[in-house]
Amino acid sequence: MAEWLPRAEWIRTQPQALIASCVFMLDERDRVLMLRYGAGQPAAGTWWLPGGMLDHGEDPWTAARREMLEETGIALGPVPALLGIDHQADVLGTGPVLDCFFDGGILSDDATVRLSDEHDDHALFSMAELAATPLAAHLPSLTALYSAARSGTFAYLREGKPV
Repeated sequence: MAEWLPRAEWIRTQPQALIASCVFMLDERDRVLMLRYGAGQPAAGTWWLPGGMLDHGEDPWTAARREMLEETGIALGPVPALLGIDHQADVLGTGPVLDCFFDGGILSDDATVRLSDEHDDHALFSMAELAATPLAAHLPSLTALYSAARSGTFAYLREGKPV
């Protein structure tokens, strides 16, 4: 029989993971909004979705909205639409990370993207173009998220690949 632990001790024995939120946004021609990490960033020269880590006490949807506004100048609506989740056992030596992907809706043709200092470019890529694009993470993630966004379903990913 297992020995009972006080709650504070038991909590210290539980797995800990970082949580990040990203926004998957298509334009009116089904192209994905991507940002390129600038010089000095860990993934410099590679492309990925707007997003980042949660701040202390922040929920994933609030983080997605904040990161989208900070990184692109685009404000998302008030209603969250969770599109997918990816569990990675270890990211760059930080340990487990749980990525929450939110559907950002449709980017209008007249939208203006204002980049943060973290990024040096933005672009809209078709799914076919992404295959030849240097990405900060896995292409199967984007493919699964695209399918989920187009079909109204959910993408559950492990290590950047659909399960």
